[in-house]
Amino acid sequence: MPSNPDVILNSIDILNFKNIASATLEFSNGVNCLLGMNGMGKSNLLEAIHFLCMARPMNPLPDNALIRHGEEMLIVKGNFASDSGNADTIACGITKGKGKSLKRNGKEYRRFSEHIGRYPIVTVTPGDSMLISGAAEERRKLMDMVISQADAEYLAQLIRYNRSLESRNRMLRAGVRDALLFESVEAGIIDAAAVIFATREKWITTIAPKVEDCYARLSGQRERVEIAYASQLKGKSMAELLEERRQKDAILGYTSAGIHRDDIDTRLDGYSLRKLGSQGQVKTFAIALRLAIFDFLKEAGASTPLLLLDDIFDKLDSHRVENIMHEVTGNSTFGQIFITDTNRKHLDDILAGVEGPCAMLNVKDGAFSPINIK
Repeated sequence: MPSNPDVILNSIDILNFKNIASATLEFSNGVNCLLGMNGMGKSNLLEAIHFLCMARPMNPLPDNALIRHGEEMLIVKGNFASDSGNADTIACGITKGKGKSLKRNGKEYRRFSEHIGRYPIVTVTPGDSMLISGAAEERRKLMDMVISQADAEYLAQLIRYNRSLESRNRMLRAGVRDALLFESVEAGIIDAAAVIFATREKWITTIAPKVEDCYARLSGQRERVEIAYASQLKGKSMAELLEERRQKDAILGYTSAGIHRDDIDTRLDGYSLRKLGSQGQVKTFAIALRLAIFDFLKEAGASTPLLLLDDIFDKLDSHRVENIMHEVTGNSTFGQIFITDTNRKHLDDILAGVEGPCAMLNVKDGAFSPINIK
């Protein structure tokens, strides 16, 4: 079976993105290391790359929060290529008072959803521990972001579900009692929920063994993890859930059951990882989950995703750090990689294990300068 072509970000132009006033950068098509102290702009560059690929930042921020302080607009433009010969220029901008624009080769997208999945991307960030310790909403967002990159129909049904759900909630808050009107709105919820449930269930079944195997490698076989899908639709249909909670929902003013209450259960040696896992175990699991997602997207799509690794070594013991380095640099599965760290030795050790092209940039106050590594 032929391997997927790698998506490569050849270069990026940034104007007024967070603390980056202006930057034009060219990248290696292999491993790119970003060195600098905290707060200098390493993560902001990764955020800009994510912004290009997903039309949204890595972190849940309002659009205007991405614009550099004192400025009215931002622009991020990237030149993408693949080893299959395709090339694209993507430009994503935000203007205060006007909103967001997204263009491919100079042509505006009709809908932002058309862009999702064109340039698959996987990020590992310090905030990923919230995927385990945070609210269920964090894990649902993860499922939606990942599956949407591989399945356009899933994204369409998710949009349909959320719109229908909001309509039903507005009716509940307004005290609407028209049964036919509810039936019409709920038809969209029921149909979309069936697709979303089946797709999420299949995704968890696919990714669970990948997570478990990757965690075993990263931890040095010290512990065993499990991941499972938790959904109210495992016991009842969406139609049954809506019907049995109709009176309760009318009192509450919102829809209290459904696919929007789904969760992912994570366990370590049979116990709740969220409740009993150490910081190192939680972070190791989050990294294993993201790397498993990388494998999923590569297998499901037409391209090898970009991989962004932001400050991944913090709170990990030396054995796990070594295992992660080996996982990333000793694996031909990965394509273009971006890694940030405050520690030059960590980055030097990574590059020492890289056989292909690589580069390193120093980052200070939103400015970037090349570092000679060979």
